[in-house]
Amino acid sequence: MAEWQKKTLPLQDGHGWTAREGCNVLVADRGAVRFDYPEDWVVVPDEKGSLKLHDRQPPDDDCTLQMTVFYLNPEVDWSGLPLTPLVEKLLEDDSRFILDRGEVVSLRRGRTEVSWAEVRFMDPNEARPAFSRMCLARCRDIQPLITFDYWENDAPRCREVWDIVMATLRLGETIADPSAGPPRRDRRRDAGKGKGRGPGRRSP
Repeated sequence: MAEWQKKTLPLQDGHGWTAREGCNVLVADRGAVRFDYPEDWVVVPDEKGSLKLHDRQPPDDDCTLQMTVFYLNPEVDWSGLPLTPLVEKLLEDDSRFILDRGEVVSLRRGRTEVSWAEVRFMDPNEARPAFSRMCLARCRDIQPLITFDYWENDAPRCREVWDIVMATLRLGETIADPSAGPPRRDRRRDAGKGKGRGPGRRSP
């Protein structure tokens, strides 16, 4: 079982942390993975080492975003293994009652590759339709898996959250001092990120 410790640190003057309006910043493994998420959501560490983000404290939540960080062999050049077929394999192996499968969306941001897709399925417990989005990202030997499950009637607001996570996703940073924030080169890249309302809803 993974052991988690919570520690509160005062931020230094001039720290480099910024987030979109109405969001907090999640940083995992000292900068291996970073993204913004709604400030009123609840972060719950999983006993298997994952992080789960809920719109409300479970069991009263309506959606769950889960992130697990995997570390690949650093001596292997992984650029020859594209993420798209890996995401397609995740879709094929999904054992839920799938109603629809979407196409894989792929993008590149600097050294970071991102591929994700969405499925619509019937939840067996509630007997109601739901969506699940699955994302693999990679930068060098860091490869997180991000999943997001939500009810069909919550799709508009949850897709806005997903767009924010994808737009702010950063991999492979080194946060030496959490109270000081990210390296200065990343501060320049994120300049102005704390302003504005973020992306709009993605079309179904």
